[in-house]
Amino acid sequence: MSTVRRPDHRNEHRAARGGHATGLRHVLTHLITPLLMCVGMGLAYLGAFAHPAPHHLPVAVVGQGRSAQLLAQSINDKAGGDLDVRTVGDRSAAVERLKHQDIFGAYVISAHGAKGAKSEAGTGGTADATVAKGASHGADSRAGEAGAAGALSASAGTSGAGGAAGPGKPAPELLVATAASDTSATVVQKVFTPVAAQQGAPLKVTDVAPTAEDDPTGQGIFFLLVAISIGSYASVAVIGGAGAVLPLRLRAALALGTSFVVGLIGTAFAGPVFHLVDHGLGGLWGMAWLYSAGILLIGTGLHTFLRRWTTLGVMTLFVMLNFTSSGGIFRPEMQNGFFAALHSFWNGAGFVEGTRSHVYFGGYGLSGHVWTLVWWLVVGLVTVGAAALAEKRRRTAEAEAAAHATAVAAAAVAATVPDPDPAPERSGRPVRTAGGAAGAGHGSAEAAAELEGEREEEMEEAVGV
Repeated sequence: MSTVRRPDHRNEHRAARGGHATGLRHVLTHLITPLLMCVGMGLAYLGAFAHPAPHHLPVAVVGQGRSAQLLAQSINDKAGGDLDVRTVGDRSAAVERLKHQDIFGAYVISAHGAKGAKSEAGTGGTADATVAKGASHGADSRAGEAGAAGALSASAGTSGAGGAAGPGKPAPELLVATAASDTSATVVQKVFTPVAAQQGAPLKVTDVAPTAEDDPTGQGIFFLLVAISIGSYASVAVIGGAGAVLPLRLRAALALGTSFVVGLIGTAFAGPVFHLVDHGLGGLWGMAWLYSAGILLIGTGLHTFLRRWTTLGVMTLFVMLNFTSSGGIFRPEMQNGFFAALHSFWNGAGFVEGTRSHVYFGGYGLSGHVWTLVWWLVVGLVTVGAAALAEKRRRTAEAEAAAHATAVAAAAVAATVPDPDPAPERSGRPVRTAGGAAGAGHGSAEAAAELEGEREEEMEEAVGV
């Protein structure tokens, strides 16, 4: 009588549960990266943009005599550190300081004696362009409530600059440069509007450095930075993942070539596509290439050390810390000390401020911003060099380990399987045993499986972008 064996459903169920547990652990491990991105983006963006307020924002009172000094001192005292007010002798000097971005607003007490005011404004941009840009940036109302505007209305009457404006008395004038920062210009307008109200006259606002016609807020440069950055750091994942089998020097060459193309794309967006920039496209491309090449080289070098964490690493460097400190939305004078400090040397700030200087301010201060981008490129070259040394040491260690394993296997085979025929030994020909061949085949299979696993991991990273 024969017995029929039934499949062990318990063992099958147990094996299935084990497979599910392994898959779940794999998914949970990979979910760490997007969750860390979420935390990092929230901390960076909300920390930098949630509560903008002026911190020693430099402005000026234009005029000579005791009345201008008293007004400047009174504003400083009432602002409580929000503003840094100084006096400027005449209107032309104030315009020059605005174009050098030494100040971000200049309040002209009286327009008497301001010869050539109309021509001066024309050389800097559009004369008598009244700023009517409301609080559309979310920061204006908070910044205006930072204590400066309310305090100034009280200080204006005690400064000696007040008094009702008669029918023949010129209106007070506020000089701004929206190309430097539209949000800062709007905040300055909110600060000095109550001062002008104490003189019984509406505030005349003149923009001495307006932005391009198709970029009224001047923030197009920031979004250009975003496009170039994403094209750069996303390419890092592809070069590191799909190109993991290539030599590092070839990966570095791909990074430089990709940065060339990314720079061209960014220049096309800024010029003929969206008309954010109407001149100096060659210089813009040069800065875009420097910026993109720095990111790609740093990312390519870091990939050797970080592997599948490279995406998180480059996002931290070139998104979380980079966009928030670039000055494209709020200048450092409108941010806390941490992001204001990053603005002085981070590569995104170098690109944004360099582009502003090149396009709107006649190249003033451009060399410093270009050097910032060059130093980040140098950091990228150093990172690639360190990665080359690390990969060389890794290859040497792997070759030594493989040679040692082969020698141990050969010794073991020789000790356990004696040669039955000494003739080949006398002839000097090597003896190949079945065990040695099997061991070599097994080692090759393990190496191939390990390499395939690494490739899959790198491609997961690339897709993760």
